[in-house]
Amino acid sequence: MKKLSLLIIGITLGCSAQEKTGKLVAEDDAFYDYVDKNAKIEVLTESFTWAEGPVWVKEGGFLLFSDVPNNTIFKWKDGEGLTEFLKPSGYTGVLPYSREPGSNGLIINNDGELVACEHGDRRITRMPLVGGGKFTLADTWEGKRFNSPNDVVQASNGTYYFTDPPYGLPKQQDSESREIDAFGVYKIGVDGSVEMVVSNLNRPNGVALSPDEKTLYVTQSDFKAPYIMAYTIQDDGSLDEGKVFFDAKTIMKPGLMGMPDGIKVARDGTIFSTGPGGVMIISPEGKFLGRIETGQPTANCAWGDDGSVLYMTADDFLMRIQTKTVGDGF
Repeated sequence: MKKLSLLIIGITLGCSAQEKTGKLVAEDDAFYDYVDKNAKIEVLTESFTWAEGPVWVKEGGFLLFSDVPNNTIFKWKDGEGLTEFLKPSGYTGVLPYSREPGSNGLIINNDGELVACEHGDRRITRMPLVGGGKFTLADTWEGKRFNSPNDVVQASNGTYYFTDPPYGLPKQQDSESREIDAFGVYKIGVDGSVEMVVSNLNRPNGVALSPDEKTLYVTQSDFKAPYIMAYTIQDDGSLDEGKVFFDAKTIMKPGLMGMPDGIKVARDGTIFSTGPGGVMIISPEGKFLGRIETGQPTANCAWGDDGSVLYMTADDFLMRIQTKTVGDGF
């Protein structure tokens, strides 16, 4: 693997070494139950085109994340820095294809495999981290190809849920290669069956499960409806009609870049979702507590290390911050 140059910059919040990066904004005293007021944002490395989909690999102690336009998955590990992990990551055809041909959302599944949302190849895949070799989990619904799978989560029983907006298509929603009218949320059953479980969102994006796995959260990157939706999961894995859990329009201000995108959940059910200004912290009841302001359009986040460190992919940066909580799954 080719060794890449790395940059580590410790940024003291409120006294940034880079003017456009980093501070904490508390809207409720409970915010400081989750992030210490003296916490620092670290910029680990930069110079990506659009960093996305971070996931922590416990067996090995490293982070993987996508650079979607560059069709690459990178690896970050303390003491080693940044290396190229997989290329091509999401499109194996002849380039150019679109502005975002590569992988996007990544998870480690219940079997320890890397699961990727592949924009260009329009599928969900799984890949053993040792030995390699990709396997397609799903690439069609009712015989029609997906648009560009974006983010994915897996329940403890093996069921996957993923979103399918148009961002990876050559002309996005106007692409001649679109085969499905809706930008859906889908379920992959343990038997491999694929079902569209949400069909009425304009730009579904991030997905996460509540710790008790009774609720599926779906973010929507839509300027007119920048919502985090909450769906009750039925016994058969289907979803109810859903409700707006949080409306990001309520916190929008001039200069705050970004829409709801990647979303993760702490062990106690608190939501950490990217959105206007950086990473929003929202109580399990839907109360906005504050945000980790990155100064960048922020795509996604993931728990790492012992589960208390939040890694953030923000435009061309990879960042992290120590929290006072622990991510679900640690």
